[in-house]
Amino acid sequence: MESVTKRFGVLTAGGDCPGLNAAMRGLAKTAMGKYNMEIVGFYEGYRGLVNNNAKLMTETDFSGILHKGGSILGSSRERPFKDPEKVKKMVETYKKWELDCLVVLGGNGTQKRGYWLSKEGCNVIGLPKTIDNDIYGNDISFGFHSALEFCTDALDRLHTTASSHKRVLIAEIMGNSAGWLALYAGLAGGADVIIIPEIPYDIKKIKKHVEKRMSSKNPFCVIAVAEGAVSIDEANLTKKELKKKRKKSGLSAGYRVSKELNAISDFESRVSVLGYLQRGGTPTGYDRVISTQFGVKGAELLAKGKYNKMVAAKGLNVVSIPLEEVAEKVQIVPVDNIAIKSAKATGISFGD
Repeated sequence: MESVTKRFGVLTAGGDCPGLNAAMRGLAKTAMGKYNMEIVGFYEGYRGLVNNNAKLMTETDFSGILHKGGSILGSSRERPFKDPEKVKKMVETYKKWELDCLVVLGGNGTQKRGYWLSKEGCNVIGLPKTIDNDIYGNDISFGFHSALEFCTDALDRLHTTASSHKRVLIAEIMGNSAGWLALYAGLAGGADVIIIPEIPYDIKKIKKHVEKRMSSKNPFCVIAVAEGAVSIDEANLTKKELKKKRKKSGLSAGYRVSKELNAISDFESRVSVLGYLQRGGTPTGYDRVISTQFGVKGAELLAKGKYNKMVAAKGLNVVSIPLEEVAEKVQIVPVDNIAIKSAKATGISFGD
């Protein structure tokens, strides 16, 4: 079939993760090889679109990148819609390159800005990327599986040293608004306690659960804490009040839980913040497959001229949904999610 799209742009924005290059490869190989499209790559996310930092890509640019982590186009957390002049420049760059569409690879913020850009008259297609797996309307994002494998391995390693020294060890895992990664890693890594934003915790209940574990024949405990974790008291605060409290304490979630636990118990808990290690490395086989599928679906949408959509996983299928349904929404973990039910059934505490 003859493609409706003749030339499109592509950028990767927000935090990087494994699978970005695999997704661009699937997109480019299909778009170039099957539909004879031209691709303009923008460097450093939306910043590249603002500054017209771009080049016309070749098939060679997308060769040998399936297994590579990060992004060959680089990324940034540029927020251009805070400045009307930057918005104007993005539209001008879009028109200057004579683009039929712009493909944006990224998480919630990237998809939201893609939708806003579509309202400025630019055609946009989104590919969902995030290790947090919190993009609305999408069952699983590429990057999540790779991060999960790393976090699970980290918890496995904490188990061995916790067991050897009879300690309480806390792993702080990414997930500010949604606790998918901490939940899955905690379940896969056999954590004794999992603390996620969706379930405010009671430190006294966690203490009771940890004490029971520490009085067992094998006295050690591993706790998985999502960075967006909140206590029961904090759950009643406004966003402004919570932000003020966070700034005053200066502690991240893992250290806050550790400090609270140490203050009311006889044992000492210690913290490992996994940080940016969760974003790095090569994509798992699963992420390479789903990234490729997302890229191919994106190329098919371009060929048919079905713009202002986001590619999404629904069960075992890859579909598309309107960008407007995704923008400014977060996919949190339902409290009746099967992973939570499974964790509780096996004796894991959530502090509730």
